Amino acid sequence: MISKILIANRGEIALRVLRACKELGIATVAVHSTADSDAMHVRLADESVCIGPPPSRDSYLNIHQIVAACEITGADAVHPGYGFLSENAKFAEILDAHDITFIGPTAEHIRIMGDKITAKKTAQELGIPVVPGSDGEVKPENALEAARKIGFPVLIKATAGGGGRGMKVAKTEADLDEAVSTARSEALAAFGNDAVYMEKYLGKPRHIEIQIVGDGEGNAIHLGERDCSLQRRHQKVWEEANSPALNVEQRMKIGQVCADAMKKLKYRGAGTIEFLYENGEFYFIEMNTRLQVEHPITEAITGIDLVHEQIRVASGGGLSVKQEDIVFSGHAIECRINAEDPRTFVPSPGTITHFHAPGGLGVRVDSGAYQGYRIPPYYDSLIGKLIVHGRTRVECMMRLRRVLDEFVIDGIKTTLPLFQDLINNQDIANGEYDIHWLEHHLATTSE
Repeated sequence: MISKILIANRGEIALRVLRACKELGIATVAVHSTADSDAMHVRLADESVCIGPPPSRDSYLNIHQIVAACEITGADAVHPGYGFLSENAKFAEILDAHDITFIGPTAEHIRIMGDKITAKKTAQELGIPVVPGSDGEVKPENALEAARKIGFPVLIKATAGGGGRGMKVAKTEADLDEAVSTARSEALAAFGNDAVYMEKYLGKPRHIEIQIVGDGEGNAIHLGERDCSLQRRHQKVWEEANSPALNVEQRMKIGQVCADAMKKLKYRGAGTIEFLYENGEFYFIEMNTRLQVEHPITEAITGIDLVHEQIRVASGGGLSVKQEDIVFSGHAIECRINAEDPRTFVPSPGTITHFHAPGGLGVRVDSGAYQGYRIPPYYDSLIGKLIVHGRTRVECMMRLRRVLDEFVIDGIKTTLPLFQDLINNQDIANGEYDIHWLEHHLATTSE
């Protein structure tokens, strides 16, 4: 069994993992940069180790420093959270070479799903429906042929990409050369790899993702779907479980397809299979081989603690539940609270002068923030997640409206006003939105 876990992350996810470890009676080690010495997870961990200066490359992405911290503290496992090294196959291999358990999938599965072309081919082989697209990498000399075969409009995407970087739309042949060139340049700058591929561009799809967990021995379950369609610049802002667009039959069918695929793959740990959904059809876009930011809404409707499951599987204990044990209850919504101007979305680091988290039945706040905490300018602007659960979507929405009025974060600008706007929008109330809705809404309201 795992006896001590080093948490190779920061912010709210580090605190989330720490809480799960304490509930399981497992000792914890927090690593931190010099900018995060007063972070909440550092204060609460059993031990802490400073691993470098503020830049991520010198601290949270410094594999050698993290391994050294494991050896110094005697940590026999590492939980990577999300971001940073969570989907780094080399990191998983190095930990394995040092007899340290990586709480996540195998390096092989991280590598397969980390390359978008390989992931798509693997998904097809596993019986997962995919978006029509190129057979492999697209280069300037074969881009037009591939686009004509797929049919315009087309989407150019970085094979090693994520977060919307290295992603461009070509609506016509006249747009293609520039779209491919720009996508390749962005991909090289962001990922050190300029390879791109091409997919059919869907007009008004929803972003639906399926949460799965596998034990690495051929057993896997799904925990339903999340609707992550409310996005800005391909970054998720508001997530729901279950999706307002799906019925029970659709939900269980695509969930079982994903669970069966993970059984064949012998996938280990938590993972999320992401789809575009349009006109009743699902199209695979990628798989994230880690815990998702929005995992709490799945926990809210299933009662399953995903971090507990990750640790249990990594310890060799297998899954704690079978598919028939999963019961979906009610509706949950997550709002990502960022330290950003709600109109311009410019980051707003600084000191929090007042912090009051809302409470009550069905309310959860995942945040490492507190009054007097200084948000550093070096990292992602996410400072917390507001999760609300209700017996129905209507009850959940009403609860969210009440809770948003209670939440107080002063001293910095946050995206709380954005959610107060969204909760009063009729399209949102009706569940009628797609992945383009939010940007159109923001453009309209700013005029």
